[in-house]
Amino acid sequence: MVKVEEVQDAAYASRDDRESDYATTDDEDGFETESVSSVASDEDDFNPAEETMAQRIAALKDIVAPSTRTRLASQWNRTAEWVKVGGKWAGNAVWVVTTSALLVGLPLALAMEDEARIVQQEKELQMQQSGQQSMLGAPAQPQGVVPPGF
Repeated sequence: MVKVEEVQDAAYASRDDRESDYATTDDEDGFETESVSSVASDEDDFNPAEETMAQRIAALKDIVAPSTRTRLASQWNRTAEWVKVGGKWAGNAVWVVTTSALLVGLPLALAMEDEARIVQQEKELQMQQSGQQSMLGAPAQPQGVVPPGF
């Protein structure tokens, strides 16, 4: 926050007010200025707890030199551009990986699931056949060697 204070020059104070270019006349009585006490009372009403972070950062702008501000702004813009480009590349990479996984992995997973289902059905069918044979009391087939082709 900048505090404005009027400083009187000794040579200027000794001059006659009528000689001044800025001297007021009687017809300018409608114009009023704030007194120093009213400005001081405004500062007394200032409560730092009510000041927002944005107001504090905006007040810091005057402290930093313009050349430094320009350099920081250009670095910030360059960094923001790199983040933007990096995010775009990362998004494209994620899209490629996801699409490839869907095009290759999904059919593969469905084929493996179908194969597992077929194997399970074959096992169930064998169990049903062995259960029927045991219920009918059919003699077990000989476990001998079977010549090829039969």
